Amino acid sequence: MEQRTVRLIGMRRSHQTGIDQDITLACVDPWGRSVDVPTTMSYDKTDPYAVTLTFHAGSGDVVWMMARHLLLQGLTSPAGEGDIKVYPSIDEDARAVTVLDFSSPNGHLVGQAPTRELQEFVAESIAVVPVGTESDFLDLDALAEALLSSAA
Repeated sequence: MEQRTVRLIGMRRSHQTGIDQDITLACVDPWGRSVDVPTTMSYDKTDPYAVTLTFHAGSGDVVWMMARHLLLQGLTSPAGEGDIKVYPSIDEDARAVTVLDFSSPNGHLVGQAPTRELQEFVAESIAVVPVGTESDFLDLDALAEALLSSAA
């Protein structure tokens, strides 16, 4: 299983229902070479519990979803037991970073982002949907309709 280390760098923009952050993944291959992978981190109040990471790879987009509370907790303490783990760390230049560890049957990817950048993203998501009010933003009627129509 191949492992890559990445550093996340980016800019944010707001839209009507949430925020997007464009990020460049600086992937380091086993030979120490750096490869940039454009990525978008998104939060949308129509899916208030989730943060979406879209990796814009040469072969097409790869999308991962994670719980917002996992990202929030991982900024200050280790979080996650499944396919995604998040935890605070210090990089080689003694800067605070947050590590994002992705595992799947197809491989393993470890990324690190400046903690301050992720704190700002999470703070903006909380401004859109405050922690503890996520269920107020769920459209349960639309969800039930979608589930019932897909079962038919």
